[in-house]
Amino acid sequence: MEWEVVIGLEIHAQLATKSKIFSRASTAYGAAPNTQACTVDLGFPGVLPVLNKEAVRMAAKFGLAIGANVARRSVFARKNYFYPDLPKGYQISQFELPIVETGKTEIEVDGKTKVVGITRAHLEEDAGKSLHEDFHGKTGVDLNRAGTPLLEIVSEPDMRSAKEAVAYMKKIHSLVRYLEICDGNMQEGSLRCDANVSMRPKGQEAFGTRTELKNLNSFRFVERAINYEIERQIDVLEGGGEVSQETRLYDADNNTTRPMRSKEEANDYRYFPDPDLLPVTVEDDFLDAVKATLPELPDDKKHRFISDFGLSAYDAEILTSSRDLADYYEAVITASGGSPKLCVNWVMGELAGALNKNSLDITQSPVSAAQLAGMLKRIEDNTISGKIAKQVFEALWNQEGDADTIIEQKGLKQVTDSGAIEAVIDEIISNNAAQVEAYRGGKDKLFGFFVGQVMKATKGKANPKQVNELLKSKLA
Repeated sequence: MEWEVVIGLEIHAQLATKSKIFSRASTAYGAAPNTQACTVDLGFPGVLPVLNKEAVRMAAKFGLAIGANVARRSVFARKNYFYPDLPKGYQISQFELPIVETGKTEIEVDGKTKVVGITRAHLEEDAGKSLHEDFHGKTGVDLNRAGTPLLEIVSEPDMRSAKEAVAYMKKIHSLVRYLEICDGNMQEGSLRCDANVSMRPKGQEAFGTRTELKNLNSFRFVERAINYEIERQIDVLEGGGEVSQETRLYDADNNTTRPMRSKEEANDYRYFPDPDLLPVTVEDDFLDAVKATLPELPDDKKHRFISDFGLSAYDAEILTSSRDLADYYEAVITASGGSPKLCVNWVMGELAGALNKNSLDITQSPVSAAQLAGMLKRIEDNTISGKIAKQVFEALWNQEGDADTIIEQKGLKQVTDSGAIEAVIDEIISNNAAQVEAYRGGKDKLFGFFVGQVMKATKGKANPKQVNELLKSKLA
């Protein structure tokens, strides 16, 4: 039987507010355990939550960016469940009336564009964190994260492969960073997702029984966990069994999923409106002010890069996946006034390679956009060749000065004097009579030998274009 997978993602983005969603406690990462949870976060008797307006602004900003409806009235509810890292015994979330409803985004997989619906995005508080290491078989609880503002982004079950799920998650990751509402740091738990996975026979409209894969915090884990779960569910179904509706954990060390608990339904949580919080009212003036802060969004920027700079869809997609990378690229073009293609080759080639090798982000690059542009100007005006530029780039990376200083101090200027290059070529032809005869006899590949000899004799400084033209003329 041919099977089809149905996937929906619930992405939890930690909002980049300085304080928590209902208290003034700090959201800074890395504090000592249990030092950033106040009496409001812990639900002490007599304390009352106060909604953080900045969290509402960020949620509205996301809603506008995905073309969704930003509700003029939304309501917080209590989601009741008992777990060691949930000190109040309930989580304040939004249920029936979320702040964002019915949006969409586009993803691209294998050259094909697909629209993924976004059912809703709602505000809620995070729980604490259970710690299982170094406690001699016991579990520790760190409540610093309790009360941290989250935007839970719930997709429609529109994805049909693990690759599509990863592409969608990357798109949301890029978008929340563009909007500056989440830092997207998955290692710190700022962005993580739960994946709902089910199988059905190809052509069947009804959904199969789904399992939920919890707390996936890397793109690689999302892909691996979903692919494992697909194979597991197919094995169960083809073996005559039934898939259980349950929550499962992904074990990255063994690349398996294992049961965590039976999957709850909404009524299991006994949702009811939080009596301590008024409904959230969003007025037109507030929404207009938020709309005015929207940046150029990734898809718009991508299309502009293609039309304005003549880039391929692939190059534009990579460059605009990060707002910082896109800004760096544009700064290089502006400062150099050079070819957009030359700029993209260096930003995505030599620079990206050096950053990856040193595990650095574009914002940490030792080579500024202005410095790289200075070097590209010298390639454009033939002061240096592309090969010599690699030496200049290495010196820029090591912070030895700007491109002009490095070229001057290291004597890296190209030899463009035709007379000087001709003299070198004449000497090489004279010293390699056998190779000249073989070349003229039809062994065209020997041309590379002569180019290499000229470049070696000039220590790589001869202008390659002139070398090729003069050699062809003299060897004819």
